[in-house]
Amino acid sequence: MRRQEQEESRAGLAEPTLSRWPNAELVRFAAKTFVIARMEMLRLRHDPTELISRAVQPALWLLIFGEVFSRVRAIPTGGLRYLDFMSPGILAQSVLFIAIFYGIAVIWERDLGIVHKLLVSPTPRTSLVLGKALSAGIRGLSQAVIIYVLALLLGVKLNWNPLALLGVAAAVILGASVFSAFSLIIASLVKTRERFMGIGQVLTMPLFFASNAIYPVLLMPGWLKVVSHCNPLTYEVDALRSLMVISSSSVYGLGLDFLILVAATAVLVMIGGWVYPNVAR
Repeated sequence: MRRQEQEESRAGLAEPTLSRWPNAELVRFAAKTFVIARMEMLRLRHDPTELISRAVQPALWLLIFGEVFSRVRAIPTGGLRYLDFMSPGILAQSVLFIAIFYGIAVIWERDLGIVHKLLVSPTPRTSLVLGKALSAGIRGLSQAVIIYVLALLLGVKLNWNPLALLGVAAAVILGASVFSAFSLIIASLVKTRERFMGIGQVLTMPLFFASNAIYPVLLMPGWLKVVSHCNPLTYEVDALRSLMVISSSSVYGLGLDFLILVAATAVLVMIGGWVYPNVAR
């Protein structure tokens, strides 16, 4: 609590200096967003066991589901081994599972009185939401490290080009930002942990299976293809697959993938900033 209050005061102290800069409002917004993201990341440093527990699910998917379906060879993957095809989808799934339940922290903050302190500060609501979303993205990067290690052990042909690795990091952060902002919106509306957990569990599987994470969109019936094309996870997986795996290319184009992820993040952050005060009521 005391550390968070110190971070909040630092954000306030930075304002007089920043006011001398050109585009001071933008700089101030970025500075406050960074402070919020840093506050969130301090929690991860004090609870590293969360990273270990998060590694269990992707390991099961890759070691059991991936190995079995690699032998079946019933899913067309465009010449890729099924494990190569699947690994980026499991990374996207892991990031989704982290982000979609991220909003429960806001409910805990309300019960502790932290939300009320943030709301009376001069920090813009969108900055609060974006800072939390970016911190979810940083947590997602830890999943990327785990998936890369597992994929390497399983013989997946990974692309180690530095630009590709940066692209993977960007896709992970944007994907986590999209779904954590969405999660925060849900938390602001339902306001109770029980309802939030129920809605989160209902959403995760449809989002995952209505994407190209474990099978191509071409195999889906027409109505599910429409849903898949409206699902941001589809574009995150497409970007990850083309960047992570050698001999894999983007179906929609990397430019479109990142454009949709950035646009979805911007829209959800704005909506989240609008509904964020509701969580305190």
